[in-house]
Parts: sequence; structure tokens; C-alpha cells
Amino acid sequence: MQKQLHSIRFIEEKCIGCIRGLRACPTKAIRVVNGKARMLEDRCIDCGECFRVCRHEAITSATTSHSDLDHFECKIALPSPTLYSQFGLDVMPNQILLALKKIGFDYVFDEAWDCELTTGALQEYLDHAKPPFPKISITCPVVVRLIASQYPSLIENLIPTQIPRESAAKKFREKASKSRNISPEKIGVIHITPCPAKMVSINSPLGQEKSHLDGAIAISDIYGPLQAALKDIEEDDVLQLSSGVGIGWSISGGEIMSLWQENCLAVSGVQDVMQVLNDVESGQLKDILFLECLTCPDGCIGGSLTVQNRHVAKRRVQTLIKMFGEKSRVSKEMMSRLYNEGYFDLVKDIKPAPRKTLDPDRKQAILKLKEIDELVKRLSGKNCSVCGAPDCKTFAEDVVLGMLNIESCIFLAKQE
Repeated sequence: MQKQLHSIRFIEEKCIGCIRGLRACPTKAIRVVNGKARMLEDRCIDCGECFRVCRHEAITSATTSHSDLDHFECKIALPSPTLYSQFGLDVMPNQILLALKKIGFDYVFDEAWDCELTTGALQEYLDHAKPPFPKISITCPVVVRLIASQYPSLIENLIPTQIPRESAAKKFREKASKSRNISPEKIGVIHITPCPAKMVSINSPLGQEKSHLDGAIAISDIYGPLQAALKDIEEDDVLQLSSGVGIGWSISGGEIMSLWQENCLAVSGVQDVMQVLNDVESGQLKDILFLECLTCPDGCIGGSLTVQNRHVAKRRVQTLIKMFGEKSRVSKEMMSRLYNEGYFDLVKDIKPAPRKTLDPDRKQAILKLKEIDELVKRLSGKNCSVCGAPDCKTFAEDVVLGMLNIESCIFLAKQE
């Protein structure tokens, strides 16, 4: 696994050490040291939960800015289907795509159509799938990193099918290169993203040597310019190719919506995802064929870089699904041809993330584990996080590993 270049950033001067982010982190990747939040980079999966709960703007997301695109001769926008859910009922997907073109992109392509294409590939894969079950979608980069770091035994459950934004980026870069007669390196392919994890999946991709995307602009950053551009859009071009099948990928359950098998399960929200992965690991869900996991609540519409209330956005998506129908606009013949040509194949196996052990020496590791257990017995079990660790057990581990001082626990200090 490549070295992760995280999209989450802590701004020290704004941090008040309130521990909200520390408590929200599902992988215990945050500590508060000397009143300031610190990231343990080897544990962070860029889920954005800390970003979501921070009230002081001390946690930010390092996504692409519009000015970062200036050095590209040609600019391509690939908007997440989630973008369509962020506007009112009177704003259609085609208008949004045209507005993207108006604010400076040379080409704008409907990523939702590629989601439909991938739906067909998933169906093809599941028709011939062999154990272990359930098969798990790799659409959400946080889920993939979560499995690689916390559930490595489930890596073989991951479906080795290319995600829509990557396959679309590769295809449209090639098309633009031929159309403009310029080298692919002069073309910038940008994802319009609802969450920070898409950025880290570009900087440090899993399942491929290099991402086909050059960056990701947050929906929240581009929303204002799009609203202004929508005021006088003339719909001369039809850029929307997708039906409700592709648009539905923005909500939990959208990926399984058009699969014919009934034994599929969709789960969203990082804590619920982890609970389901625990169940899979313990062998409780072997009767499920396919598992769609999205760590943002209600799916990508709940991403931390969106602007619309996720409940309103969900209703909007449901309306668009009804409006554009649940029949895919992708021909089965074309999908089957691409599938057999290897269009959807990953080029690299997904590997477990390196995991830190208590000690490289097995005997020392056992001694440290005993030391941790003894220290946990002395602690209050209140999990107050005043020490700067998320809970008492993690505090004990940090003390034994030399990351925190035992004096940081106010309850132990009182006892002594």
C-alpha cells in the first residue's frame, strides 16, 4: 500500500482541544496533546467524521481549488451524481452539467451514466461470483481503507471492479486527447466530490498504479459559482445521459437498486458499516451475496463537503429517480463487450495496510499486552478523554508505547 497523503488537515491556531473530533473518529486516529488535536497518520482513513463535528473550523479538507486547474490546457469535469441533489426541484441535471461548462470546464461528462455502466458490470460479476460471501463494493474509498487497516481478512471479499469515476476519467481523457489533438498530460480531469476521501483516493489509489483523476473539487466550493451560472443557462446541448439508475448511486441503496438478486444489503454511516463488517468477519452474513457500504450517513448525499440537508437531498434523488426512470440507458451488449475486454478490471490487488504492533519482538509484545491489561484495571473506565486519548484502553496502550504520560489521567493522579 502506498504512503497515504491525507486530505484532512488540522489548523492548530483554531483548535481549542474540545475532543469532539477525537470522540468522532472511528479508528482512534486523533489525540489531544497540549490542548491541540494531533493526527496519527497510520490510523486515519479520511472518513471526515472529525471534519463534520468540528465547530471551530479547526479541521479542514485539502481538496483541489479552481486556480489549481490553470496549468491544464484542457479541463474536464466529472461530477458525482450527488451534485444533482444539491439544488431545487426546478433545476435539472442537464442544467447543472451545462453550468459546469459555463464556469470554465471545456468538457463536462455525466458520471452517473458510468455508474449505470458499472451496475451492469456488478451484475455480471455477481452472476458468476464464488465464495467468500458477501462480496463488498469498493465504491467508497473509506470502506476500502477501513477494511485494509481494520479488517484485512475481508480484503478477498472486495469486488475487483473499477469504480465509475476512475473508469470514466480514463475514457474521457482519451477522448479529449484525440478530439483536441493534445497529449493526455495536458488534460486535467477533475471530480466534483461530496467528501474528502475522494481526494486521498486520487493521491494514494488502491487497486491501481495511478489515479486517472487529477484532482477533486468540493461540492461546497463550487456550489456558489454554479448557482450564479444557473441563472441564465440556455439548454442547447444535452449532456445528461443517465437515467435514475445512475443518479441513485448518490444514496444508500442506489448501487443495489437495479441488481436482480434479492440477497443484497445496503448500509450507511461509519458506525453501522463497522458493525456490519464485524458481523461479516464473524461469519454471520454468509447468506448475503452483495454488500453495499457507504460510510457517510444515507450515502454520498451525507458527505461532509455537501451543502444540502441530506434528508432534503435524499428526497430530491428519489424524485429524480422517478422522473428519469429505473431502466438503465446502457446497452447490455456494450457493457458485456467492455466487461470481457477487461475495461472494469483493477490493475493491482488491494493489500492490507501496514499495522503497527506493540513490539516487533513477540515476547516483548506479550509483556506489553500484559502491562496494558494491568493498567486498564487501574483506570476508572469513565472514558472521559481528558487525558487526550479517546478511551481508557487506548490511553493504556499509548502509555505503554510511550505516546502519553501516565500522569495525564486525572483519576490516577487523585489516587496517588
